[in-house]
Amino acid sequence: MSYAKVETQRLRWVSNNQATIRADLYKNLRDAVTAHDHTTGDAVQAGKRVILPATFSGGPRNMHQRYQDAMAVVRKHGRPSFFLTMTCNPGWREIQDALPPRTITRVRGRRVVEC
Repeated sequence: MSYAKVETQRLRWVSNNQATIRADLYKNLRDAVTAHDHTTGDAVQAGKRVILPATFSGGPRNMHQRYQDAMAVVRKHGRPSFFLTMTCNPGWREIQDALPPRTITRVRGRRVVEC
């Protein structure tokens, strides 16, 4: 239940702060969606259009960006034999002790552990 509340508040913030996230810059996206609405014959628009930023976790633009990032890694390093992902705190002493120095880097502001 708390996840739904947090997600609702995040969506409400995005809806109320379209000027802050500069949604007006996505004019081409808005035009494409509007053109699609007119071709379906549904001229009635209910509600208000809200542009989700690419930073909104779980949104379609965010998922597309993550996919593109993953494909860039594959393009640079080749196809993986195994795909393993885990979440941890790289500041934990056990992790710091197990890794050689300078294996923690930053990608887009996030810490990434390279093996």
